[in-house]
This record gives sequence, structure tokens and C-alpha cells, in this order.
Amino acid sequence: MSRHSILVVDDSPTDRHFLSELLSSQGYQVTAVDNGEAAIAEIKSNPPHLVIMDVVMPGQNGFQATREITRDPATQSLPIIICSSKNQETDRIWGLRQGACDYMIKPVDQALLLQKITMLLSRVSKY
Repeated sequence: MSRHSILVVDDSPTDRHFLSELLSSQGYQVTAVDNGEAAIAEIKSNPPHLVIMDVVMPGQNGFQATREITRDPATQSLPIIICSSKNQETDRIWGLRQGACDYMIKPVDQALLLQKITMLLSRVSKY
């Protein structure tokens, strides 16, 4: 079983629970927070191996948080997968331009998400 840590960032308690349960069942160590500011603080205090980021959240949205994480030299190599209900191609392009490694539409395909996580974690080491 994997001991990689994943940070789930989503303001929806249902989505946080769903993703946390899915990832925990696969052996990942999961931490979940409900907004972008909490994500930044968590990453600074307890850096994960990967982040799953929602976009629409109160305060700092997922695009802003992703940009802040990927522009910081200390965290720029941290892979981020955006999982959002925002399903326009312009949203996907904007998310990738902010530094996300991938962009998935909710509800996410569980098998595809796990495949993408495995691929990203195989390419990076914890910074």
C-alpha cells in the first residue's frame, strides 16, 4: 500500500468525504481542508505529495490557490489536479495555465482519477 500523502481541498463536505474515502481505501494518507487559504497553510506546515483542488470556494478560489502554490519556489513542483464542476474548455485551459498538472470535471471518474494520481506520483518525489 502507498504511503503517499494527498491534500484534498474542497468546500463541499460531501466531495471532501467522497475523495477522502476513495483515496484512503487505496492506501493514501489523506488530509482535507475546505478552502484555498487553509490549503496554503497546510502545504507549508505539512507538505503533501499531491493536491486535489476544487475551484469554486469562498475566499481564495482554487485557481488563485493553485497559482500561489505553483509560483512559490518551495512548492512549485507539487502536482495539483483540479477537480471542478466548472466544465468549460476555457476553465480547463485557465486551470492548467495556473500550474495544475491536470483538470477533471465533477463528478470525477474514480478509476481515471486514481490512474492520474498514480502517474503523477510516479514522476515526482516529495520536495
